[in-house]
Amino acid sequence: MPAELNHTIVAARDPLASATFLSEVLGLPAPEVYGPFQVVQTSNGVSLDFQQRDGKIAWQHYAFLISEPEFDEIFGRITSRELPHWADPFKQQPDQINHNDGGRGVYFEDPDGHMLEIITRPYGAGED
Repeated sequence: MPAELNHTIVAARDPLASATFLSEVLGLPAPEVYGPFQVVQTSNGVSLDFQQRDGKIAWQHYAFLISEPEFDEIFGRITSRELPHWADPFKQQPDQINHNDGGRGVYFEDPDGHMLEIITRPYGAGED
């Protein structure tokens, strides 16, 4: 059987707040507790398991492939919450989205500074 990503641990100062933020913005089920983790389950079976960390947290990047209608819904939640967002991961294009590979994408941060991205086309799937 080929390897599949099952879960990843996400460092958070407040795991419940960060997991709830992600689930609400992406429209996913509310987080569930598993041991010391607040677990957010994605539709493809991969979970993000938020765990308490004190002190400085090194940011990570998490990208989510979604449909065009889901983009509209999620981007609506991003803008209604007045979350800063960018068309690029370097924060050089604020308040914009990108159209990479013929789709749409946008970057925004979670409460701990992790860079989240939503895209409607996988990288390399189309023309820029």
